[in-house]
Amino acid sequence: MRPYCPPVTRRLQYDIGLEIDPTEITGLWRKGYALHLHTLSSTPTGYGQTGRMQFDTKRPDIAEHLYRLKNWGSAQDAIPIIPTAAEFLQQNLSAFDILVPVPPSKTRSLQPVLYLAEGIAKTLSKPYCPCVTTTRQTAQLKDISDPEQRKAHMEGLYAVDAAQTAGKRILLFDDLFRSGTTLNAITELLLTTGKAADVVVLTITRTRVNQ
Repeated sequence: MRPYCPPVTRRLQYDIGLEIDPTEITGLWRKGYALHLHTLSSTPTGYGQTGRMQFDTKRPDIAEHLYRLKNWGSAQDAIPIIPTAAEFLQQNLSAFDILVPVPPSKTRSLQPVLYLAEGIAKTLSKPYCPCVTTTRQTAQLKDISDPEQRKAHMEGLYAVDAAQTAGKRILLFDDLFRSGTTLNAITELLLTTGKAADVVVLTITRTRVNQ
């Protein structure tokens, strides 16, 4: 008898203590999920000493660990995220051959996307394959609001080593789903130039508003 796998529409909490609330995310990929919201609420609290508005932000536990990993370079915060993501993948998106991370758009001493992707791949005994690269220095898309500027920014931004992706079923991994622009561009690249057989997507969190 096959073990019972809870549906992705219900809240799940694993032994390591991180609750997830998976949501399906759509794009050029066949199937994709974000494990939880990036923030639950963000309330303005007034201007700080630098003159910038301050916010009281509430995050799910998994998003709080991700925030610390991204902003503080705290590798220990990856420890509960990796098995949570790996267990979800085993239950819902296990039919892939290699795990491909989205290349980082910001220079950090510890790259969260790559660190998490490699850890998840090792946990699942799947090949970790950072075969998508950027062709030039890139800004973060969240800093570009104009659609036409975004389109121009994405043109020719990514390259893929097709020798590693041809005929493969790919799990494309990112830490955050915002608008889907980056994931769509890389998915299209993998399916065309990369000659991939299939692409599914996993992100740790998603924003409340896609922009």
